[in-house]
Amino acid sequence: MSTRTRGTLLDKYDIKRAHKALYAPSSADFTLVDVPELHYLAIDGHGDPNTAPAYADAIEALYGVSYTLKFESKNALGRDFVVGPLEALWRAADMTAFTSRDKDSWAWTAMIVQPDWITAEMVAAATAKLKSKKPLAAIDELRLLTLNEGLSVQILHIGSYDDEAPTLDRLHHEYLPANGLDFNGDHHEIYISDARRTEPAKLKTVLRQPVRRR
Repeated sequence: MSTRTRGTLLDKYDIKRAHKALYAPSSADFTLVDVPELHYLAIDGHGDPNTAPAYADAIEALYGVSYTLKFESKNALGRDFVVGPLEALWRAADMTAFTSRDKDSWAWTAMIVQPDWITAEMVAAATAKLKSKKPLAAIDELRLLTLNEGLSVQILHIGSYDDEAPTLDRLHHEYLPANGLDFNGDHHEIYISDARRTEPAKLKTVLRQPVRRR
């Protein structure tokens, strides 16, 4: 069964199963993957995610609309799905800001992947429905984003977010040069674990970097 036909009442669509290679990579070493076009609810922001209120506001809006879409899809279309994990794109004027953990200089796009049958019209309707029920600070900033990252390097990081720096340093200064690869997009993180319920040492995060061959 193709990923386009999944999501019926007989088979609840789950992005982590449909694209297992993208959401469950090895933690032992970097791997190359070809990431297909995927669609996300997204909100842009800037600053330290641990202290910037905008980041928490973005997450609340993203999950609120995602769950509204899930229920509307199930009820109206008979197509249910598992709400995907939180993901984020990270960028900075100086890429060393990631390895030095200079979080105040980071810009981000917080996002949650959506099944490919979710349309812009469905997102607009779900957003309007949620807004009528409760005020959400970031909901008017929400947009539907299409990403086609293509060739990418990724690894599963196990541990605290602040312990990512050595892995990223190895990626940037060893793996990419040794394999003739250059950056080709924003640093991408997928938060497999729920940080509210998982101790830092056991957090699982996919670290992904779109690349191009030299």
